Amino acid sequence: MSGVWVFKNGVARLVSNPLMEPIDSGERGILRKKVLVHVPSNQIISSYAHLEAKLLDLGWERYPYEEPDLIQFHKISSVDLISLPADFTRFKTIHMYDIVVKNRSFFEVRDFSCT
Repeated sequence: MSGVWVFKNGVARLVSNPLMEPIDSGERGILRKKVLVHVPSNQIISSYAHLEAKLLDLGWERYPYEEPDLIQFHKISSVDLISLPADFTRFKTIHMYDIVVKNRSFFEVRDFSCT
């Protein structure tokens, strides 16, 4: 069984697909989606080209590993490696948090509401 445990009003429940759950029972039809935000510019990262430009500015470089399903970035000054699916539509929250952890003051994951 996989999913995310959600705690609300002292009650815990397992949500199998948290991105498709209503934010609040009073807000039916509004879906929760996570987005990666570049903090200094307050811009949502909407493509790998946009993300790569921001990472290059921070000293990351494209790792020359030839894997068709994978994009990787390496920072010369550390042992950190960011691995992302080659298809941006498969870019998930777990990948966003990996970027945030390795670039704490430059990226954030935020909720984005859509109807």
